[in-house]
Amino acid sequence: MKRQKGGLTISQRVTRSTTTLDRNSLTLPVEVVTEIFLRLPLKSIAICRCVCKLWSSILGSQDFTDSFLTKSCARPRLLFGCTDFHREIHFFSSSQLKHPKDNSHVVATNHIARSPGYCKLFGCTNGFFCYGAKQGRNKPVFVTVICNPSTGQSLTLPRLNSKEFYGLESYLGYDPIAKQFKVLCVCDDGKEHYVLTLGTKKLSWRAVECCIPHYSSGKWICITGVLYYIATESRSSSVESMVVCFDLRTEKFSSVKRLGGFNKALPHSTTLINYNGRLGLLMSSEHSSYVSRACKSLKLWVLRGGSEHEWSKRVYVLPPLWKDVVSEYMRIAGMVGTHEIVLSPYYQQVPSYVIYYNVKSKTIREVGIQGMEAFKGKRLNTYLNYVGNVKFL
Repeated sequence: MKRQKGGLTISQRVTRSTTTLDRNSLTLPVEVVTEIFLRLPLKSIAICRCVCKLWSSILGSQDFTDSFLTKSCARPRLLFGCTDFHREIHFFSSSQLKHPKDNSHVVATNHIARSPGYCKLFGCTNGFFCYGAKQGRNKPVFVTVICNPSTGQSLTLPRLNSKEFYGLESYLGYDPIAKQFKVLCVCDDGKEHYVLTLGTKKLSWRAVECCIPHYSSGKWICITGVLYYIATESRSSSVESMVVCFDLRTEKFSSVKRLGGFNKALPHSTTLINYNGRLGLLMSSEHSSYVSRACKSLKLWVLRGGSEHEWSKRVYVLPPLWKDVVSEYMRIAGMVGTHEIVLSPYYQQVPSYVIYYNVKSKTIREVGIQGMEAFKGKRLNTYLNYVGNVKFL
């Protein structure tokens, strides 16, 4: 590319709004420029958006954001959320390995973004992270915040007129057909349900009806336009669990009550995963919220689909060396593909690491994470399949 008196510009189809901009400029096809931009890191793209209106238009187009997301999905990453005593979330990202070898190490991207004022972490979908924060000092109110850990951009959603404060659960979903992000907010009493669509001119919550009495939890996942979250019919910890489904397109609720023979609440270690496009429930054989050295096996229930809501069960027996590799308290982060379970410590350790357990070869690999040493002892949340997203909030 060359610079002329008129500045560096990219010619595209001439319209009334771009004729002046493209006058006396060199011809460079938009397709070529788009390909160049797709090779840039996310932060560089954010800077390029500020160069001129034409670049901003290209980088903000639906075609470009879709192409960048597709490229990112081919190379998913691990996202780490470290929380400190000042109620700030510090985000880091590292490579997500496939079939890691012995003594593998990856470097975490230092301080992607920092989000202050959190009081509850909800999780991420398609590159955006969702968390709850409190606003105000004398009479604090609960608000849901959507942020992009890769760019630092954040959006505080309108507050809800609800009596609940800490009892609110927010779930961030993406509808791949309508290409829309939506937030479902469920009050802990099971009586109020609200939906908000991101990207609209005026953000506002609208009430949706739910004929399924339930109490929500913080365990959830979005798979191909459907939000799934674990719930119970009452607040009692001994009642049978169910999975509530919310279709983002129709905004209708349904439920899966038959959890493969479960006649009581699911273990607190249960993690919802995307198992080759189907809903999976991955859990420890223990009934605690963590996986310990004493754990003998991990269980996976996969929803087969259909109106009968049938589940298939898999049991993965852990090898003897398990207790020599892991720390005392591990969290199930999820599953890479259909063979590797990823676990991470509850609290940040030095040296930092995650565990990959290959259920096919029955091998355990420890992958060191470099770059987060300053957060030793802090609460650590690990999320799989994190992707970069350049869409504006």
